[in-house]
Amino acid sequence: MAEAYIAAVARSAGGKRGGRLAAVHPADLAGKVLAGLVERSGIDPSAVEDVIMGCACPGGEQGANIARNAVLASGLPESVPGTHVDRQCGSSQQALHFAAATVMSGVQDVVIAAGVESMTRVPMGLPWTLPAKHGFGSYRSPGIEARYPNQPFSQFGGAEMLAKKYGLTRDVLDAYSLESHLRAAAATQAGKFDAEIIPLEVVTPEGETVVHKVDEGIRFDASLDRIASVKLLAEGGVISAASASQICDGAAALLVVNEAGLKAHGLTPLARVHQMTVLGHDPVIMLEAPIPATEKALARAGMKLSDIDLYEVNEAFAPVPLAWTQVLDADPARLNVHGGAIALGHPLGGSGAKLMATLVSALHDRRARYGLQTMCEAGGMANVTIVERL
Repeated sequence: MAEAYIAAVARSAGGKRGGRLAAVHPADLAGKVLAGLVERSGIDPSAVEDVIMGCACPGGEQGANIARNAVLASGLPESVPGTHVDRQCGSSQQALHFAAATVMSGVQDVVIAAGVESMTRVPMGLPWTLPAKHGFGSYRSPGIEARYPNQPFSQFGGAEMLAKKYGLTRDVLDAYSLESHLRAAAATQAGKFDAEIIPLEVVTPEGETVVHKVDEGIRFDASLDRIASVKLLAEGGVISAASASQICDGAAALLVVNEAGLKAHGLTPLARVHQMTVLGHDPVIMLEAPIPATEKALARAGMKLSDIDLYEVNEAFAPVPLAWTQVLDADPARLNVHGGAIALGHPLGGSGAKLMATLVSALHDRRARYGLQTMCEAGGMANVTIVERL
């Protein structure tokens, strides 16, 4: 079987809710990143055989197959098709898995894995909350209710449950959140994101034309006192908005090819996809799945966590990477080395490709060999991807 390689990466800088990307239609946002990726790679745009795009809330402006709409908005040839993937927060990481499997099979040689989410323009949960509001029912079927009676599926509740299970206090969560901002700020100031971010000329909601190239959510003046002063999300809990991922607008894309694609188009690979795993787990605590999923991925790869040089564990909430680190006895110095979603934002279905762009860039920056990426997903699932820098 052929290998799968990542030959180019691209992402937008994250936009805050109502911020610099708020006036950009998500199909246009994703389209700009697709075009930037293709230009950066130097490949003939007509050589792209498919675009697989993750999106967690495929409704409204993100409905009607956002992948194809992004292609049409991008200026890529009409011959380039596109399809949408929904594995909630892991949608574009799953897009990478599908793209890699496709080129490994030899069915296609050049595929783009991508993701997008405009959380300003399509608020989180809109595709299921809006129909329910108008009398069209809920995704929670009688069968689900019978299996999980009176047990809500809530990411916020799951974060509190995770913190309690692993003894994570507010002080610990706040300290971790500060570190996320400090690492993201240091990476930005040192130009560590330059290899992955596509500068985008955008018109802000105020009508000003600007070049957007810095993640808007980073608190460059973050302090522990400020983080500790943020109100808790639930009385008696430990999670605040400061220890949760930021609502974010953003898009990212990865060029995935096999050996035939590399040779035909003169591409130099950045990384090889070494292992791909997905796992279902408890949908009530919901956010714990990255732990057993990582254990499964390492076992399948015949590796130990100590073999991995860098880890990207999505910071949906601070307890997620902290519990993962605690259970797996991971080295905190290798975790989210350029900051995570607490500082940089979590554009839901776009985060999988976004994190991989950052992981590949960080591996090259540090001349490290192996990287592992995982993220928690609604429904109690997790994807894990191990890549090798080339």
